Amino acid sequence: MDKISQTKQLVSEINRLHHDFFRDYFETGRIEKINLSRTIQRVPVDHIYKYRLTLHESVNDYLMQAEIDIKYFYRVKTRESIDDKITRFSTRENQYPINNWLNDIFGARIILDTDDIQAIMDLLHDWQDEFGLKSWYLRNTNEYRGLHVYFKNKSNYYFPWKLQIWDTKDVQHNIESHEKFKRHFI
Repeated sequence: MDKISQTKQLVSEINRLHHDFFRDYFETGRIEKINLSRTIQRVPVDHIYKYRLTLHESVNDYLMQAEIDIKYFYRVKTRESIDDKITRFSTRENQYPINNWLNDIFGARIILDTDDIQAIMDLLHDWQDEFGLKSWYLRNTNEYRGLHVYFKNKSNYYFPWKLQIWDTKDVQHNIESHEKFKRHFI
C-alpha cells in the first residue's frame, strides 16, 4: 500500500476512533455532554480534565483495534499543557469557542516526503466530506512547518483531535521548535 493510501487509512481510522470514543463515553452518559462552541467561561475546567484523563486511560484500547498500516506517533496532552493553554486563551480580550483552540488533546503525527504531503493536500477537500473533517491548514513559519488536520465529527460536543503531517526534511527543526515554544511550562 502506498503512503497516500496508508495516510487515508490513518485519517479514516482516527476519525472512526474519535467517533467511537465519544459514543462510548458521551452518548452513554459516562461523561456529561457540554457544548464546546462556548468560551472557556462556560465550559467547566473539570469537564476538560475528566475528558483528558478518560482519553489517556483508554486510547490504547482503541488504537490496538485500529487498522493502521503506516508508522505514526501519538500523545494525549498533559494536564499541565492544558492548563497553560487555558491560561493563555482565557486572558485574551477576544474570546473564542473552546473547540477552536483546545483542539489537540489527542494528537497523532506522521512523517512523509514532500510529494506525498502535496498529494494529500490535494485530496483533503474530498476527505473532508468523506470523513467529516473539521479543517486543515499548512503551518509554515521560520520556526515550524507542518500540515495540521482536525477531526470533529460535525459535533460541538466532541473535542477535536489533530493529525500533524511533517515533511521528512523538517523533522529536526520542528522538534526543536516544539521544545522551544510548546514546553515552556515544564
